[in-house]
Amino acid sequence: MAIVWIAAMVVFAVIEFATYQLVSVWFVGGALAGLIAEQCGASEVVQILVFALVTGLLLICTRPLVKKLKAPKAQTNVGELIGREAVVTKGIDNVLGEGEAKVNGNFWTARSADGSRIPEGKVVKIKEIEGVKLIVE
Repeated sequence: MAIVWIAAMVVFAVIEFATYQLVSVWFVGGALAGLIAEQCGASEVVQILVFALVTGLLLICTRPLVKKLKAPKAQTNVGELIGREAVVTKGIDNVLGEGEAKVNGNFWTARSADGSRIPEGKVVKIKEIEGVKLIVE
C-alpha cells in the first residue's frame, strides 16, 4: 500500500504544479498522512480514513488563508476604457445600427446608452462595453 500512497502524492503534486491554482495540494498532505499511517502498521481502512481526515482538515484550515492571499483581479485594458472620453467618428444611430467612436487611437463600434442619435465629431463618455461595442453617453 506504500506504493499507492507514494504514487498518489506524486500524481497530486504533478496536478498542483501543472495548474498553479492550489487545487490538489491538500491531497498531497493527506496521501503523506496515509503513508505515515501505513508505515505505523494501520489497516487499509484506517489509512483511508486518515487520508480523508487530514485532507479535509488541511482544506478547512488553509483555504480561507489562500483566498486572502489572492491578488485582486486587475481590470483589462478594455475595462479601463469605461469612464473615458471618445470622439464619435461616424454618427451614432441605434435604430440603423450605425456608429463608430475613436478612443486611444482605436476605432470601436459605438451605440448610444439612451438610444439618442449622436452626431459625428461629438465627444462622448464611455459608459460600458458590450462585447466589441462601446456604449456611450
